[in-house]
Amino acid sequence: MDFSIAAILVQDGITSGAIYALLALAIVLVFSVTRVIFIPQGEFVAYGALTLAALQAQRLPLTCALLVAMGVLTFIAETTALLRNVERRRDWKKDLPAVAGKYLAFPSAVFVLTRLYAGTTMPLPLQVMLALLIVIPMGPMLYRLAYQPLAKASVLMLLIVSVSVHLALTGLGLVMFGAEGVRTQPFSNAIHSVGALQISGQSLWVIGISAALIVLLYLYFEFTLSGKALRATAVNGLGAQLLGISPARAGKLTFTLAAAMGAICGILIAPMTTIYYESGFLIGLKGFVGSIFGGLASYPAAAAGAFFVGLLESQSSFWASAFKEVIVFTLILPVLLWRSLTSRHVEHEA
Repeated sequence: MDFSIAAILVQDGITSGAIYALLALAIVLVFSVTRVIFIPQGEFVAYGALTLAALQAQRLPLTCALLVAMGVLTFIAETTALLRNVERRRDWKKDLPAVAGKYLAFPSAVFVLTRLYAGTTMPLPLQVMLALLIVIPMGPMLYRLAYQPLAKASVLMLLIVSVSVHLALTGLGLVMFGAEGVRTQPFSNAIHSVGALQISGQSLWVIGISAALIVLLYLYFEFTLSGKALRATAVNGLGAQLLGISPARAGKLTFTLAAAMGAICGILIAPMTTIYYESGFLIGLKGFVGSIFGGLASYPAAAAGAFFVGLLESQSSFWASAFKEVIVFTLILPVLLWRSLTSRHVEHEA
């Protein structure tokens, strides 16, 4: 170990930590608003990366077909709920076109657009935008289909649902993309030299975009009405509902943000590591370890914990590469013990 190797490890740790920080923030956001421990967060990472890889290979990504299928199922669920609700049934002719446009017309338009341009050579920014356009809408649809009907269930029940959704999305990933791993084109092939340290342009893209997203999230929650509504729902869901904030809309918006952050993370990390259909689970789990630092409640602590996980992973890959994953995931034990000793416990009556 010398200075150059240590600097490279720190660079890798910060780059990985930036990805884990975004995932940790998404997990904290989803849990604080909906009480869902969002295990499938990693699947959006894999779907974003693999969808972009398919577009770059000039193939039609089957995720656009999955988007259409989820849209049809969501339309059926929304229409059924609309007709069962006595108060909304009177306005069903007015509400139905909006539901059809959101869950039928939009996914169909994305499918047609993808089919038209999938076999052509597109600039990288357009490929990224199309991949995000395919993957991000799956977030609110997933919430509507899997979580909204159980919004009042216990955290344990929601965790069981999350595990089931994770297994389903992983299986669909194998069917859509196969077992082969892929890498995508980097945003930049440049190498910047700082003394003896060489920094890749892709690492700078990852760190820069991650930092920009974190700042945008802060501004969104601090200065926008919908962001403040999500914060209110996270602090007191019942109180927010009494003030007119819809829990269903808050949940859909939260899952939209989580899907966007996951897909962006997959697109950023795909040029640097080979992504398989099941790779998202381990990546998302490391983000979850970071979120545990904040007790699934504190965004700054979750982000700091995620950067620590990235640095620990990079050091472990040098000193004990065979036990790298074990060391990272064992980190959760002392953190849980510390939080158990320092947190206030509330006794619940039977």
